[in-house]
Amino acid sequence: MESSKRKDYLSWDEFFMGVAILSSGRSKDPNTQVGACIVDTNNRILSIGYNGTPNGFDDDLFYWNREGNSLETKYPYVCHAELNAILNYRGNRLDLKDSKIYVDLFPCNECAKAIIQSGINEVIYLSDKYRDTDSNKASRLLFDKCGVTYRKIDLKTEIDIRLNSDKKITYRK
Repeated sequence: MESSKRKDYLSWDEFFMGVAILSSGRSKDPNTQVGACIVDTNNRILSIGYNGTPNGFDDDLFYWNREGNSLETKYPYVCHAELNAILNYRGNRLDLKDSKIYVDLFPCNECAKAIIQSGINEVIYLSDKYRDTDSNKASRLLFDKCGVTYRKIDLKTEIDIRLNSDKKITYRK
């Protein structure tokens, strides 16, 4: 008997990257929106995060600038999606051991350290547009030396999330 199940369903990688992309939609950053999704070995979501200001920091009164006086740019203040996903996890931190993180932008060196320290052992990313920066070179070195695997996901499915007629988050290959 031939199965009649649907054949065009999302793979786990596509599903979890879709969750990361959807969470990036919460970022207030006008230039860079990044989301992250941490998943255990049984394909259960443990936590999600996106890049944004720390809790209690009014992002309406925030400098979202990319250039200028360092203290008047976003860089010293914004928490990255990966760090937020790790810090948002409310369970036993030991449960993060051997989990994987889906993120739409390859992690910087600071996030790489947090990923390693948390016990996450696989990084699945969508874009590596800063590949040639020292930060990303350091991330790869840290991951390689600490046994964290990483791979670029090749989405074969367009992810299009419509919340209503005015709001839409789309990833197209």
